Amino acid sequence: MSTLLEKIKSKVAKVGVIGLGYVGLPLAVEKAKAGFCVLGFDIQPEKVDKINRGENYIGDVVPEELSTLSQNGHLSATGDFSRIRECDVLAICVPTPLDEFKQPDLSYVVNTAKTIASYLHKDMLIVLESTTYPGTTEEVLLPILSASGLEVGKDFYLAYSPERVDPGNLRYKTKNTPKVVGGCTPLCLEHAKALYEAVLEAPVFTVSSPKEAEMAKILENTFRIVNCALANEMAIVCRKLGINIWEVIDAAATKPFGFMPFYPGPGVGGHCIPIDPYYLTYKARSVDYHTRLIELAGEINDFMPEYVTSRLQDLLNEQEKPLKNSKILLLGIAYKGDVDDVRESPALKVWSQLEAKGAEVIYHDPYCQFVRRKGQIYHSHPLDKELVKSVDAVVITTAHTRGVDYKMVVAAASIVLDTKNIVTKILRVDPASYPGLHLL
Repeated sequence: MSTLLEKIKSKVAKVGVIGLGYVGLPLAVEKAKAGFCVLGFDIQPEKVDKINRGENYIGDVVPEELSTLSQNGHLSATGDFSRIRECDVLAICVPTPLDEFKQPDLSYVVNTAKTIASYLHKDMLIVLESTTYPGTTEEVLLPILSASGLEVGKDFYLAYSPERVDPGNLRYKTKNTPKVVGGCTPLCLEHAKALYEAVLEAPVFTVSSPKEAEMAKILENTFRIVNCALANEMAIVCRKLGINIWEVIDAAATKPFGFMPFYPGPGVGGHCIPIDPYYLTYKARSVDYHTRLIELAGEINDFMPEYVTSRLQDLLNEQEKPLKNSKILLLGIAYKGDVDDVRESPALKVWSQLEAKGAEVIYHDPYCQFVRRKGQIYHSHPLDKELVKSVDAVVITTAHTRGVDYKMVVAAASIVLDTKNIVTKILRVDPASYPGLHLL
């Protein structure tokens, strides 16, 4: 057994987590709770300062746990990346966004790898958790680290294990979500598997190389983007045929096999679904294959904010009002219900569509008191009857189950376009009982 493996199994290895966002901070907390001494790295001083003060800023982290770990010294943070040399284990949890042409931007991963290479030492484990295209670990990360002169699988260990964070999920958190791990060599895999088994209360599933692990994450989210697109297209067709799509999905979901319900909405958002499948389309082009189904699914989902705007325009026309100069209230700016995460939120895209057509847009979100868009800060308006009566229409763009008085909204508003069917779900009423309430 290697010295590092002994350290991991006995939990005396010092663990570093690079990137303290929605993925990195929950992972750092779980590793610290498991008994490891954890050092977080981030380029944002405000995050570093908050962690060192024991202040939480991520919804999926229990504030009291973070405070305790900070106070007892199990978790601390720094912006000094030279302290990487102190670590036995490093987890890379940096962003992997798309550029304006929907091409992968690996600059965060590359820059992080170069920094690590400067301080890489023998008997060190590096695990990439950021979502990326298959081949990144071995084709991008490994050459940078190997330039240090150390040999993978002998002097240091490199693996990939995709993050599976689902913000707001009350059942599955970092601690109890199964892990997939692929190592560059058998020894790399052994070390990475031991790390996650020492931290998680969930199975650790191993695959033959990092490529399989990278591809598994892409498949998970491609499955979702394709089925979301199917639900969205079905919603458009059902609307034209005069059919209630929500009843159709509920009816289909009664089948105990062969069907999994997905629901339509104003688009798809978050850090995974709108982005990850395009990593595969990029990689597929390198082997001369065009991922037609995935790209078509993306087109359908990207069309939904425009469809919502068109639906609202039709509803206003029925009241002899133009969309231009109408005052529109968006209910919810987060990308999903009961979270404060606005990354790739379709609500922001609906906002832009409405604004482009001359509408005046304001929003209320109990979880997001302010949002930055187009270089400006916008604040959530307090939700009351006077506000609802003052607008020409309300568009429900996020399915928050708490913090919104839907009964007051549908009673006071002249038009409510519910793109998430949340009013029917919360109030358990027939939409026909509220003449101003309209579903997607």
